[in-house]
Amino acid sequence: MKKIFILISFIFFLQVNGQEAKQNNYSYSLTQAIDHALQYNYSAINAGKDIEAAKKKKWETTTIGLPQINGNVSYLNNMKMQKNIITVGGESMPLFIGDYNSMDSKLTLSQLIFDGSYLVGLESAKTYLKISENAKQKTNQEIKELTINAYGNVLLAEESILIIEKNKTVLEKNLNDTKQIFKNGFIEEESIEQLQITLASVNSTLSYAKRMKSIASNMLKLLMGVDLESEVVLTDKLDDLTSKNIDLTILSDGFNVENNIDYQIGKNMEESKRLLLKLEKSKALPSLGAEVNFGYNTIASRFGTMFDQKWNNYSNVGVGLNVPIFSSFGRSARTQQAKIALEQSTTELTETSQKLKLQFEKSKSDFEYSIEQYATAKNNLSLAERIEKKQQIKFKEGLSTSFEFTEAQRQLYSTQQSYLQSMIDVINKRAALEKITNKSN
Repeated sequence: MKKIFILISFIFFLQVNGQEAKQNNYSYSLTQAIDHALQYNYSAINAGKDIEAAKKKKWETTTIGLPQINGNVSYLNNMKMQKNIITVGGESMPLFIGDYNSMDSKLTLSQLIFDGSYLVGLESAKTYLKISENAKQKTNQEIKELTINAYGNVLLAEESILIIEKNKTVLEKNLNDTKQIFKNGFIEEESIEQLQITLASVNSTLSYAKRMKSIASNMLKLLMGVDLESEVVLTDKLDDLTSKNIDLTILSDGFNVENNIDYQIGKNMEESKRLLLKLEKSKALPSLGAEVNFGYNTIASRFGTMFDQKWNNYSNVGVGLNVPIFSSFGRSARTQQAKIALEQSTTELTETSQKLKLQFEKSKSDFEYSIEQYATAKNNLSLAERIEKKQQIKFKEGLSTSFEFTEAQRQLYSTQQSYLQSMIDVINKRAALEKITNKSN
């Protein structure tokens, strides 16, 4: 009974600790969130594993040209002995070759002396490692951009909730004041109904914004590799990030296409095609190898007496030269195919270069436009706030209708969201521009 109680207590302890672990709270600035994502994002982890595998592959290729030692033990049972017929004194008689049982054990030391394919393989392994490193860098860039977007979406949702809640508070006060004015007989009931419709719309928008915040927060945690049950607090503010990203100095150095990771990947792919062509050409070269054997063997008429027999040692040295002479033009066909593949990869690299230059011009234009839109949205927000205040005063004084007041409120709410979205656009367009230029702020 005591053991059962201890076991139950232990299980309860694990459950409590597990719940506490899931309920950890984390605070991140945008920079900290990016650093965490680059380390713990699931795709980033696997991309790092790919580099480790590429390094092992490079070493595997290297070992082909290093000394190899192999051991071999073989047993042979001659169920029916081989024999030759010999003539002795004019009489034919069988001569048996070997014995019924034989065993051989040996060590072989082999060394590749020259093989053109091996030399090309070493170059290919280095290029394969570079391609894996390029893939890791591209993954990191994409994770960084996605993290910035997700971080901004959470801030957008938080700011939206704050603004909507503020609007709701003001609207509820206006509705209560309007009800009092209606009781005194100064306005029609339609004015109350208009405000009630607006309040219902605001409540619906607020509920949607809260759901979007939860979704955006979980998306950010997924990108960062944080448990979805954990609480993540963002320390940066949307205004501060927007101000920090409004900086056109990123455009001062222009665009060097060779710094772009997609171009680097295309360059390495072209190199891999060049090595493939070199490999096909190398197959026309001779290959040279050598080996040394050390061994012991024995024979016996019965298996049970084999280990009682004397084991005879032997050793030999061998050199092998393989010279390709004629392949019915098969090698030539494969070489021509590899040459065509290289030409195609060169064309694709040129196309990639042109596309990247076009993407840069578009990203540059989008970033500049986002800054202009932010300035416009900020000015429009100031105007909308003044218009709404004026309409509110006129409405309370009976100088404007409830419809005009409601329209001013809706215009304000729409302008507020446009302003928030313009800040997110500045941040996101800057991130896209940094990605294509391979620069960071």
